[in-house]
Amino acid sequence: MPRMTSRPTRNSNAAHRQREKRYNRNDGCGTDGPPTGEGRMAEKVAHLENMTTLKMKNLGQIKEANLTFGDLTVLVGPQATGKSIALQLLKLMVDAGQVQEEMGRHGLDWDQKLPEFLDIYFGEGMRSIWREGSTSIEWEGNPVDLPQMARRRRPNKEETLFFIPAQRVLALRDGWPRPFTDYAPGDPFAVREFSENLRVLVEQEFGPSGDLFPQQRRLKRELRDLLQKHVFSNFHLKVDKFRSQKRLVLGAEEAKEALPYMVWSAGQREFVPLLLGFYWLMPPTRTPTRGRIKWVVLEELEMGLHPRAIGVVLLLVFELVARGYRVCLSTHSPQVLDAAWALKHLKANGAGPEALLDIFEAQNTQSMQKLADTVMEKLVKVFYFDRETGTTNDISDLDPTAEQEGASGWGGLAEFSGRANRAVARAAATGQPELFK
Repeated sequence: MPRMTSRPTRNSNAAHRQREKRYNRNDGCGTDGPPTGEGRMAEKVAHLENMTTLKMKNLGQIKEANLTFGDLTVLVGPQATGKSIALQLLKLMVDAGQVQEEMGRHGLDWDQKLPEFLDIYFGEGMRSIWREGSTSIEWEGNPVDLPQMARRRRPNKEETLFFIPAQRVLALRDGWPRPFTDYAPGDPFAVREFSENLRVLVEQEFGPSGDLFPQQRRLKRELRDLLQKHVFSNFHLKVDKFRSQKRLVLGAEEAKEALPYMVWSAGQREFVPLLLGFYWLMPPTRTPTRGRIKWVVLEELEMGLHPRAIGVVLLLVFELVARGYRVCLSTHSPQVLDAAWALKHLKANGAGPEALLDIFEAQNTQSMQKLADTVMEKLVKVFYFDRETGTTNDISDLDPTAEQEGASGWGGLAEFSGRANRAVARAAATGQPELFK
């Protein structure tokens, strides 16, 4: 991929906030045009002032991690390098009181002891991530006393971070969301809470029957069309009953026969809980966000999905960012970093929103242009979790010519294609035309 060096231009921070307000009031259909070059430095300073930091030392596999969150933050790296621990810890930092309240409400008791608290929150056996006298955490520059947090409950407050876990397929049993108490005590809190939120959504915000997808009041028409094409294959997601038990099924619009959960494709089983999560975050009202939620964590959005479906999910992520959520992703998909790289360099080269939409083969409508224009002004951060050193590296530049291996290989996600390209280039240079027949 070519290296681009042009500098981005940005609006003033005030203009940026005004455009975001207009976007929010119109549910993603703002009225301002593309950004001008005025006040770029002012907006950069404002971004820095709004930075949120999380530092960890000797926590599980993490020897040292320094994370600075943008509007969209992406964590990459091999399995079992601490990405999920970092994201669950972020949830605990912003929602400690709400987490403890939910645990207590569902009968979970950690006896004011940190090991028991870690096993309940992160999952059974996870008490081992904390090493007394060695582990330390800093949030917003201030040290965090996690043992003290376990001993004394924080004041409860409304949830501010919505967590969509990698294990989201477990949220449905026989096609219906599981309640919090349906899980074992040692199952991670993030999985149990996500499942409970989906249960509340389908039982309180949808009728006893009818379509859950597509719905005119849920998601932009252009996004619904892409999902219909690349995920649902023109099927509808419906609420059905089987022997008095409600369930989610797939079926044609007017068909009497429906497909139960167990015969869905793997991608559909993975995506439906994710879709319901997006529904939770994007209520069908003039208010662009739900309650006091300001953060969204989405682990491994690519699970079970074809690259075209991943592209649609990325557009849904962009919609969250445009609505004002701060979104954190973990991923093993190079396609996610392709999108982040494109955002950076399209903006740097003064491209219009239609260029971003073209990448995703999305309709170039006014509504989608507003979405793309808003997202292209957001700050994107990318961090690599290095297995060898146990540290994190800021690779937000996504520079394929960087000397640092984690940066040039995009945290390992571009290494295979790079090796394949070099092998083919060597073969072509040494004259082996049979490779190209």
